[in-house]
Amino acid sequence: MIEVLFGESEAASMKAAKSMEIVGYANGPTSVLVTGKETPPERTFAGWVEGTSEDVVCLGFMLDIGNIKEPIDSPYRKNLIYSMYAQNQYVKNPKIDQELKLTGEVYLNELLRLKEYLENGETIRVWYSDAPYSICGFYSLCRILQKYKNKIHIVKLPEYVVKKTSICSYRNWGEVSAEEFAGFLAYERVLTKEEVRMYALLWTELTEDNSPLRAVINGKVTGVPEDFYDFLIWKRLTRKPIKEARLIGDILGCFQIGMGDWWFARRIEHFIQQDKIKVINDSENKYARLICIADTISV
Repeated sequence: MIEVLFGESEAASMKAAKSMEIVGYANGPTSVLVTGKETPPERTFAGWVEGTSEDVVCLGFMLDIGNIKEPIDSPYRKNLIYSMYAQNQYVKNPKIDQELKLTGEVYLNELLRLKEYLENGETIRVWYSDAPYSICGFYSLCRILQKYKNKIHIVKLPEYVVKKTSICSYRNWGEVSAEEFAGFLAYERVLTKEEVRMYALLWTELTEDNSPLRAVINGKVTGVPEDFYDFLIWKRLTRKPIKEARLIGDILGCFQIGMGDWWFARRIEHFIQQDKIKVINDSENKYARLICIADTISV
């Protein structure tokens, strides 16, 4: 079974989930990561997912952001992916920077690998959620899947999971640990050809709209303007200085919107350049800066 996911973190967890080996039991299983590091699972152990890490494909094209009329193999999409990852570098490392510039190529190679699996008749299992990057990736993938007759399975992240003593909610698959993935196979189902066509059509409509961003509003993916999430920054930012990392963390912790920290870091930088946000204490690490609302802005 070929596993398809739409984010680096979740793909890494899935690779771990398909690469674990149980070596003993002592109040639960002891697991060995592919790195050889022994780590008892910290969350409810649900078993491992059959297969190997080679069966995992990551299509992290960030299709909820930017111009989607441009092909995913275009310089535009590659540069957008690079810009999002590169802004997290607080000390410029030429080697790392070069690797980041190749991230778009990595995802294109992953897509080519997926197409090879499809042409070889492999069964595909797609893990997606209502996080904008994930559901947009899923809709885009369905447009590709229309050309194939392979059996397609899907696992959509549920709104919440009831456990013995608690209820857990997740914003995206990146919040699910390797030890938990197998437990979500209970939600697996086969995707019908009619559904593939429907989701592919929805992606075509989003492409024609081509708004700067795509957001999930009342369960529907909708094109929205670039400033759509800005109000969340202004809800949390005051004239009292706060570390940028803390501000972004508060936003992500309080609002279940499925956007990454890099988007808010980009918008904060935009407002700094516009003199709407003031840097009190600068740092090479942008996330470590002390910032507040500029004096020129009324609150």
